[in-house]
Amino acid sequence: MRILVSLVALFLSVILLQLGTGGVAPLDALSGAQLGFTTAQIGMLGSAHFMGFFIGCWWAPRLMGSVGHSRAFAAFTAAGTIGLIAHMMVVDPLAWAILRLGSGLCVAGCYTVIEAWLQAKVTNETRGRAIALYRVVDVSGSLAAQLVIGVLSPATYFSYNLLAIICCAALLPLAITRAVQPATPPAPRLRPAMAWARSPLAAAGVIVSGVSSAAFRMVGPVYGLQVGLTADMIALFLAAFVLGGALAQFPLGWLADKHDRRTVLMWLSAAAALSCAVTVGTATMGTAPVFLAAGLFGAATMPIYSVATAHAHDFASDDERVELSAALMFLYAIGAIASPVISSGLIDAFGPAAMFAFIAAIHVGLLVFGAVRALVGPAPSGRTRYVYTPRTSFLIGRLLGRSRSGD
Repeated sequence: MRILVSLVALFLSVILLQLGTGGVAPLDALSGAQLGFTTAQIGMLGSAHFMGFFIGCWWAPRLMGSVGHSRAFAAFTAAGTIGLIAHMMVVDPLAWAILRLGSGLCVAGCYTVIEAWLQAKVTNETRGRAIALYRVVDVSGSLAAQLVIGVLSPATYFSYNLLAIICCAALLPLAITRAVQPATPPAPRLRPAMAWARSPLAAAGVIVSGVSSAAFRMVGPVYGLQVGLTADMIALFLAAFVLGGALAQFPLGWLADKHDRRTVLMWLSAAAALSCAVTVGTATMGTAPVFLAAGLFGAATMPIYSVATAHAHDFASDDERVELSAALMFLYAIGAIASPVISSGLIDAFGPAAMFAFIAAIHVGLLVFGAVRALVGPAPSGRTRYVYTPRTSFLIGRLLGRSRSGD
């Protein structure tokens, strides 16, 4: 219990970080629509965020090694705060894209510091409880961040300044803690080809996960506006997606440990394609069907990353797990960078339903690829335990590495 109490400062920073940066994507989408940005320009903002996220994942371990945990966290938080507070000073899509690089950098950098600190503080006896609490805190903060959008007015100084204040407040718990900074862990080597070499299906799965999640989070508000949702309804629309994905992790984890993970991925892909059709079909049926459809979409798409990473780790040795996790995160980021631009362009060209047609198509592709891979060879004889894997930093593999053990 003492070690968990000592992690309160870290978890409080996670909540504040989620509230401050997690709301910027839907707020940007709503603000951009009000200010006359095109759908493609709004999509560009989402892609810029994930570009900053990738840069932060790569750079953060190296910066920690140079200046330490606390200073690195302060630097990344400052980048996010500047990115937020400067929005209404320069109202231009390209300028906002540059500012969103800062928000992505902030998220990846701060999570890298937090997870490195958490990894250094937990022991084998407390690891399971600490990681479980970390996941609950992370998901709760993400859910709250979506709901905050319902009470913020788009394109106003107040809204962006409030998010900037909350983001800046994430500095306080770590700044005033008396805990000694841990030693800096070595930065994992980035070898994206390792993911494909260990499991082509897992590599494809994390890319598809990045495409579907980024499209919904970054361009979903534009879809909502075009089908008639109000700002407060869009907040619930996004929150239903997060809640559905969170609730699905536990039953999907049980299934992924009991059955061939390739089969689980194929069923998830089929469910994701079906949920896309349901989401489009319920767009004009009222709020309850729309929110239920968003929850179904989250339940079908969000667990794909964790199932795919578990499948990849079935083919890896213990000394490869950290680098494999970083490679999978890199592929997720690639999908997430490309997705908002493609989705927004399709909406401009063919209407709001085109975004979900695109997402459905890539999941059908994953389903077919999974069937082909199932024919190529048998499932691995030894399997790791399913672990819900947050998509937060390249160091998450080190934090979760010991949580994976053979059945």
